Amino acid sequence: MTVTVAVDTTGADLGPAEVAEGALIAARQGVASRLYGPAAILSEVVGDAAGVTVVDAPVSIAKEPDPAAAVRAHPDASIVQVARAVGAGEAHAFVVAGATGPALAAGLLHVRRAKGIHRPALALPLPVPGRTPVTLVDVGANVESRPEHLVQFAFMGAALARTVLGIERPRVGLLSNGEEPTKGTPDVVEVHGLLRERLADNDRVAFVGNIEGTTVTTGAADVVVTDGFTGNVALKLIEGVSQTVIGGVRSAATSSPMAMLGGLLLRPALARFKSEIDPEGPGGAYLLGLRSLGVVPHGRFSRNGFAEAIVRAARGVEGGVTGLVHDDLQAAGALRRPPAPVAATAPSTGAASATAASSVEPII
Repeated sequence: MTVTVAVDTTGADLGPAEVAEGALIAARQGVASRLYGPAAILSEVVGDAAGVTVVDAPVSIAKEPDPAAAVRAHPDASIVQVARAVGAGEAHAFVVAGATGPALAAGLLHVRRAKGIHRPALALPLPVPGRTPVTLVDVGANVESRPEHLVQFAFMGAALARTVLGIERPRVGLLSNGEEPTKGTPDVVEVHGLLRERLADNDRVAFVGNIEGTTVTTGAADVVVTDGFTGNVALKLIEGVSQTVIGGVRSAATSSPMAMLGGLLLRPALARFKSEIDPEGPGGAYLLGLRSLGVVPHGRFSRNGFAEAIVRAARGVEGGVTGLVHDDLQAAGALRRPPAPVAATAPSTGAASATAASSVEPII
């Protein structure tokens, strides 16, 4: 099967042309893509290159404050056309430049949740010097999550680590404020017990228990599970500390003539270090739990980062990440159960209507 990735180019900070350049790099690696955005700009970059096609879709909703409303109000928007193409089977995965909210809203509406999934989640492989990236999930798709959601996030992250990062038996850790099983909120304590039960003697995924924030990047686990609020705060804290440290090293290296000399000697090693922690390396955040895989690279990425996102999206399709999630959850008995049918004789009272409405999950 030849994998085709649908790509929304309109949310990139450097413009649609930069994403098109990334698609050309991916095409040279054998990955075909369909670019959605302003055709005049994209066609000028792509020309008649093999493996890359252009669809004129100049309307962007990447910056809209209400993504769900924007998706419904603008069916001609680039991200909506991308999601519709994947939902219709015209492409196998999607990449959306720097627009997480619209990607989630369009994905839920047109690609739809995978069977048995409570909620999609965003998984981000964090680059770690000298190690395979550690996958943090959820990093922002859900502000609040119930225990059964977090259990599914664990299997989603593990499937990503296996198919995209090449980890044979990912080790899953639960982010908490202590390593003991009794540490954390009541929900975290419950999730610890559920994961220990679901992953006992599992030959494809291992549960290593609770891990603290200090060990997220030390190799204690390959996948770290948390709710979207905590995950997003943790991610931005890690990014902020990293930027501060790099800035401090740069300032120290230019603080005196002697320091500048030392900086010159260290330049090759520092260049390698910078490459190892480059956020473009893993390709961006992965939207898991839909019927097809989505990747959301940061809007500030260069062509290399967008190329990586397209290639890794194709790799996830080829590895069967969505099917793997379903199979593992089914084997563990962790798939969402369909709601019980309502009795035909039940009166249509206000209380009954309120109960039914409360069971409907929001789009985002």
